[in-house]
Amino acid sequence: MGCEQRMMSAGLCVLTCLILTVDLTLGFGSNKDMQFTFLLSAGSTECFYQTTARSDSMEVGYQVIAGSGLEVGFALISPTGYRLVSDFRRSDGIHMVDSTEDGDYRLCFDNSFSKLSEKMVFFEVNINSESNSVGGSNEWENMAITESMGEYKMEDIRAQMDSVYQHLERSRQILAVLRALEARDRYLLEDNLWRVSFWSCLSLLVMVFVAVTQIYTLKRLFDDTKRVCT
Repeated sequence: MGCEQRMMSAGLCVLTCLILTVDLTLGFGSNKDMQFTFLLSAGSTECFYQTTARSDSMEVGYQVIAGSGLEVGFALISPTGYRLVSDFRRSDGIHMVDSTEDGDYRLCFDNSFSKLSEKMVFFEVNINSESNSVGGSNEWENMAITESMGEYKMEDIRAQMDSVYQHLERSRQILAVLRALEARDRYLLEDNLWRVSFWSCLSLLVMVFVAVTQIYTLKRLFDDTKRVCT
């Protein structure tokens, strides 16, 4: 049992490193979005903080990728200390905050109910802010209108660019969620493969033992140990 737990822990660590590398690569940028994958130790609670501005909207999604039961507790706490969301023993969840406050929101993941199994958790935070869409407004306003661009309206071009940016951001978020689901499915498949292989080998050994025992028993039944005297 100890060897099995060490093998599972090593596999979780390797899987975490792979996912974290991709998350950090895609997560860097000028936006406030955050994606992270971490190991939640058995019987512990981990909290993360996300800074927001007033009147922004925030979307928080999490997914338990690996670990016994695939369940954790989740709490979202506002900068004023008010508990906005409280999930108990869930494998995934998506929550929206329509109008945020100035300060740091706290995202806490709870595994205190599991004393033996650690969990691998993926979560992402998406901040929809007006500053993201109008960050380049000064560049648009200061851009000189040439003769070739005179027939187009700058506002229309800007609206199209903002729309493309929003669609690309949404596509990136969906791909991140799909990547987390793929990692969880891969872990489940590998874990199930190990279990199936173990029990298959055990069943094969039992069948061989039963077959040998039956052959030996039948052979003893037909052995004639009595001597005939003439």
